[in-house]
Amino acid sequence: MPWTEVLAIYGVLLLCTLAMGSSIGAAMGLVGIVGVTLASGTLLWPTFGDIVFNTTTNFSLVAIPLFVLMGELILQSGIAGRFYSGIAGLFGRVPGGLAQTNIAGCAIFSAVAGSSVATAMTVGTVAVKEMRARGYSDELTLGTLAAGGCLGILIPPSIPLIVYGSMTQESVIDLFMAGVIPGILLAVLFSLYVAARALLDPSLTPRRSAEEKGLAFGRAARDALPILCLVAAVIGGMYAGVVTPTEASAFGSLLALVLALAYRQLTMAKLWLALRSTVLISAVIMFITINAQILNFAIVSSGIGRGLAEWLIALDVSPFLFFCVLLAIYGVIGMFIDGLSIMLLTVPLMYPSLTALGFDGVWVGVILVIFIELGALTPPMGLNLFAINSIAPDRSMGEIARSSAPYAVIIVLFSFLLYGFPEIALWLPAALK
Repeated sequence: MPWTEVLAIYGVLLLCTLAMGSSIGAAMGLVGIVGVTLASGTLLWPTFGDIVFNTTTNFSLVAIPLFVLMGELILQSGIAGRFYSGIAGLFGRVPGGLAQTNIAGCAIFSAVAGSSVATAMTVGTVAVKEMRARGYSDELTLGTLAAGGCLGILIPPSIPLIVYGSMTQESVIDLFMAGVIPGILLAVLFSLYVAARALLDPSLTPRRSAEEKGLAFGRAARDALPILCLVAAVIGGMYAGVVTPTEASAFGSLLALVLALAYRQLTMAKLWLALRSTVLISAVIMFITINAQILNFAIVSSGIGRGLAEWLIALDVSPFLFFCVLLAIYGVIGMFIDGLSIMLLTVPLMYPSLTALGFDGVWVGVILVIFIELGALTPPMGLNLFAINSIAPDRSMGEIARSSAPYAVIIVLFSFLLYGFPEIALWLPAALK
């Protein structure tokens, strides 16, 4: 059967399964099993057991629950609240005040959480109450939190980059290093936009208090330093080659536990809640990943990936045109499917095509994460919008989406900048080698 017909069958079956209310993980697994059965009957069914075993014992994927645990310990122990209060004193003289703190806090905390939703909710839980009490506009508050949360899957450690590396055999450390400069640069662009908004419309921000102007620098350093040291130890250990990403995740969890115990706010009830959340989040991620690998096996064995790549080469499509089409496709898909599922669903198809067109595999991982960030800000399925809505339930999804729209535009423009200058992502991995 030609690969085009197989692709059409897979697509129709997937859409029908999702339309009937099935979860994305179950839908991908079902399509994979049906695809393999249509191609070879039950002959390759024993391979499903190998796929499950190899996925669940993948050394790189072990880092996911450990990074999740590290973030949960920081959140449940109250260290995140202290951290936010600390860095607030460091941005007092910057136009935008606490709005800038949201961007910086999300950028730094993303190096602990590894998840957009976790980053947005952790910083947002503290920020919304503080900023409302001081008279900040909700438009500025909610937009910076939703956009800042996007940095959680770009600045390492990043769960989608770990999954991408496991699917494509690209180096996870190279992917982490490639996300550093784009993540920092995107955070700077967000901050510049916030500063411009604050200067053009002073009504969005209140008059700054003495504490916000940076007079409490000693307290700021004291409260922010532990998290900064944790981030430096985890990321620095990986970049120095002392530990692998999986070992770094275990080391980070241990350091987070030590910090939580040192602050004496981690009760048994909070520890149990952190462990429970870690198990639930990790189980969902692994369930989706296992089923995606089953679908990936069906796609590879049917020749869809190879056929699509050869078809694109025969069409002689320019890399820039393909990049624009890819951005549009991910923008639409991101409106309906969560980012991790998009990554697992599309990488088996897109990776061979992109590499065949001459794109670097590490760069592809970074740009796909940026496309996923865009989906996190676009309704109706933008997960960051739901996360902020759960923190500020008195605001509608439409209001939150409108406040996040300028940042979505910045992400789109930044993706073109990264296309024009791929060295933004590729320079650091090459330099550290």
